[in-house]
Amino acid sequence: MMMVRKVSTDEELQQAFQIRNEVFVQEQQVAPEEEYDEYDATAAHYLAYDKAKVPCGTARWRKTEQGIKLERFAVLASHRGKGVGAVILRQALIDIDESAWSDQSVYLHAQITAISFYERFGFEKVGDEFEECNIKHFKMIRA
Repeated sequence: MMMVRKVSTDEELQQAFQIRNEVFVQEQQVAPEEEYDEYDATAAHYLAYDKAKVPCGTARWRKTEQGIKLERFAVLASHRGKGVGAVILRQALIDIDESAWSDQSVYLHAQITAISFYERFGFEKVGDEFEECNIKHFKMIRA
């Protein structure tokens, strides 16, 4: 069974970074200096574990001037299509809804290939397509 934990140790944060490195830096050719930023120190990070307790997915969220931004959703290629992203997203939304910022708008920048995934969780596209790190995205807001 899949499990998701909010990151609470440096070791867990490093595991999240390893997943992001594999997915974004290696697979998608995102420059490391664009992948890791000053928000890593203060964002709420999550790690998903498979039934063998191997870290296989990650994401983070943080408060911005526009509301709560979900970011850095990454699932190892070997675990895609198995519900890892859904488990992480559900837990992040529960935590946001139970936080002091539950009244804030929740949004994200979705890669084109992930739009239908986020739509299943009630997110809607707003605005025009744009590029981040040479990857096409749309801004999406939780309806």
